[in-house]
Amino acid sequence: MMVLLQSDKLKYLRRSHCARCFNTIKRSIYSLTGKWVDNFSIKIRNEVEETWKTRLQKYNDTLTVNKNDKKPKYYVLSMFPYPSGKLHMGHVRVYTISDTMAHFYRMNGKQVLHPMGWDSFGLPAENAAIERGLRPDDWTFSNIDHMKNQLKSLSMCFNWEREVMTCKPDYYRWTQSIFVRLFEAGLAYQKEGLVNWDPVDQTVLANEQVDEDGCSWRSGAKVEQKVLRQWYLKMTQYSKSLLDGLEDLKDWPDSIKSAQAHFIGDCSGCSFSFTLQLPGIDTDLPVYVSNPELIFGVSYILISPTHTLLKSESLLHSVQPDVRNALDEIDSKQLDITLGVSAIHPFTKQQIPLIASGTHSFPKYVEQYAGIPSVFEEDQIFANQHGFNSTIVIDKDNMLINSDEFTGMNRAEAKEAIMQKAREQGIGGHMTSQRQCDWLISRQRYWGAPIPIIHCKNCKAVPVPINQLPVELPKLATLTGKGKSALQQVPEWYNSTCPKCGEPSQREMDTMDTFVDSSWYYLRFTDPHNEQEEFNREIANSLMPVDLYIGGEEHAILHLLKARFISHFLHSQGLIEHKEPFKRLLVHGLVMGPSYMLPSTGQYLTKEEIDFSGNEPVEKVSKEKLIIKFEKMSKSKHNGVDPIDAIAEHGIDTMRLFILSGVPPQRNMMWNVDSIVGIIRWKNKMWQLISRHIKLKKDSKSNDSVDKDKDLQILKKKNTAIKEVSQQYINNYMLSVAITRLITLTKVLGSVPDTVSMSSVEYEDALASLCVMLAPMAPHIASEMWQGLASVAEPSSKYQWDKTVLEQNWPVLEEYSTEDMIKVFIKVNHNTKGYVMVPRHLRDNQDEIQKLVDKSDLGKSYLNGRTFTKVVFTSKVNYRSMIFVS
Repeated sequence: MMVLLQSDKLKYLRRSHCARCFNTIKRSIYSLTGKWVDNFSIKIRNEVEETWKTRLQKYNDTLTVNKNDKKPKYYVLSMFPYPSGKLHMGHVRVYTISDTMAHFYRMNGKQVLHPMGWDSFGLPAENAAIERGLRPDDWTFSNIDHMKNQLKSLSMCFNWEREVMTCKPDYYRWTQSIFVRLFEAGLAYQKEGLVNWDPVDQTVLANEQVDEDGCSWRSGAKVEQKVLRQWYLKMTQYSKSLLDGLEDLKDWPDSIKSAQAHFIGDCSGCSFSFTLQLPGIDTDLPVYVSNPELIFGVSYILISPTHTLLKSESLLHSVQPDVRNALDEIDSKQLDITLGVSAIHPFTKQQIPLIASGTHSFPKYVEQYAGIPSVFEEDQIFANQHGFNSTIVIDKDNMLINSDEFTGMNRAEAKEAIMQKAREQGIGGHMTSQRQCDWLISRQRYWGAPIPIIHCKNCKAVPVPINQLPVELPKLATLTGKGKSALQQVPEWYNSTCPKCGEPSQREMDTMDTFVDSSWYYLRFTDPHNEQEEFNREIANSLMPVDLYIGGEEHAILHLLKARFISHFLHSQGLIEHKEPFKRLLVHGLVMGPSYMLPSTGQYLTKEEIDFSGNEPVEKVSKEKLIIKFEKMSKSKHNGVDPIDAIAEHGIDTMRLFILSGVPPQRNMMWNVDSIVGIIRWKNKMWQLISRHIKLKKDSKSNDSVDKDKDLQILKKKNTAIKEVSQQYINNYMLSVAITRLITLTKVLGSVPDTVSMSSVEYEDALASLCVMLAPMAPHIASEMWQGLASVAEPSSKYQWDKTVLEQNWPVLEEYSTEDMIKVFIKVNHNTKGYVMVPRHLRDNQDEIQKLVDKSDLGKSYLNGRTFTKVVFTSKVNYRSMIFVS
């Protein structure tokens, strides 16, 4: 049986690489020619990245998740983007982080799910289509194609076969299905609400979409208050579950958990549904009660001057003219106005007076208050002033009285029993806070997922049956109007029949908030091509939760809380095993660019308007000194950087390393081009290390001399680097620190004398470890360096030199001893199986080495009981002995 010697291996590698050369362009890098180039010039850099970009994309296309694979799963997910048309540096930062983490866990033996999709509904596409006379879908899909190509040009290792687009019917069909599930569970309802109205975009905004100045987060227009009949999801029913769930999120930033806890509030009470009997309609009025066990003591209800009811035509027509006139002065004169309208108590069915109060202090977003005079002194004073009766519900022993079947219970028992009965009767009873509101999901636009409801004059609101979904958006030649005005152009879509009674009916014309689309996409990624249901439960349970979720801190409430709500709901329905969708959360900061502003006018200048020739930049014409600040990149401040231009100038790997270096992912990153020089210098040093090693190995003659002390130092430094780099990946996500540790290892290896470099196995192992640990961050240069190293490397049990660097196992810490030991490698039929350590003084005693090998675990696994035709002992340059068995 022939043994493949190192020289033969080199020839084989050269032949295999040359066979893959591109014949049309003259190439010079090793992986194509078999000849190493010492100088890492810009030309070589470009050639390396162009070659490996193609190969890495082919490699990425093989990365699938197979349920039959026994490797443990690891789900890495970055928040999917809105397809605006081109990537910005914020995109590059978040996806570089997720790509790096995905490579790391794959190299650590995990089966990694790393999908990508597009949050592709919303106003920007609708506005762009109207401005350009296009269809929103054409505009959106064009942007997706462009941005997808940009991502691929960065060699991102996404599972593209799992790509989803929220604007495609095969996705929003299941968004609609989840809405129907919510509706049937009593969690989706329609009511009149005083909403935030954007007069420019002509749509409703959630409270979180209005900035501190009362302006729309997108258009910048001053937001108006308007009464509309809207669709809501009962997030308040899950308030306590969402609040308690924060305790389980051990690997979430405290700032995000605190923001959500503050938003939810103290969930010590609950809401009960009182009924208002207005002319022609019965309207539910949810009223928060801080002590649910005292519900039988409610004597009056206060509503705030901003309450939607006070804008309702039904209520205004039912009150006296003098009352209606007084409402206009309720704030200015601080009036309390008894409306003459009663609310029906949910348990006693008694009529409870309703008062519009300009004197009560309502917290933000709180619009009603239940007065219990027999318990609270302040409520008693108010009741006495207005002549309201009070019912005593607590005796001197703190037991309930005058509370129907709950009389005789202590307060704790009564609280649970009353809430349970309320839940059974569908009148509330879920613990929540007085500050949290239900989720308003109606949007008055065309480009969104249609709400799957049919409005029938007989059956009221009826959900579209699941088997009739999706309710697809009607096809329009061009979009000339917004929202309903666009949908009303298609009467054959708008007019329908009731699924229950078959009578002529109309479709709901509001579409869903895009945050509904993104509230469950992490589940669709687990089973994206399922045509029978949202996702297969077994598959979703095997891949969920998301192990590492990466995104911006600005989504703490808008997205993260809503995604948790939908996950909690689906869990309660038995559709998923895990209640919490995201195990670990990595919040990334912004990319900040330098802006230049004229102090005299506040105008931001472009680079072309600035004179940089002096010590300080000035405006070219006036020579006025400028205010220089690092701010979030934006077009208006002329401080954005086009990623494609930056990559063309500096290269993909340089940009990836620059983005990951300097500051932790959680902090804002200052875009300072001068700092890129340090990254380029480091890349050149690593290239020089490989160049030197290749040259020394080719030029060296057999040399058994070993500097044992130097080897031990290298081993220790290598172990330190492996430990500290791995820790940053696993525990801290401080990839900037990991880069610093790799730079330190590069310096250590650069200081090793040539005599050690050419003969030390520890040096070669450390050099290989450097390449492997670099690969997740800078896959192109690491792949090329690895190929060069593989051409001269000694066979090793650690690495598979015939595979690429990204296919290697992550290096592990090695035990070391000061005893004089050597490694003896075992190779069976050309395949290296591993090594055993033997005392150096037995180096030339083949019989004793054979005995030690036979007794070792490795020897027992591969040698015992087998007949071998030949055993060959060889001594190599780096003091290792090898056994070839054939």
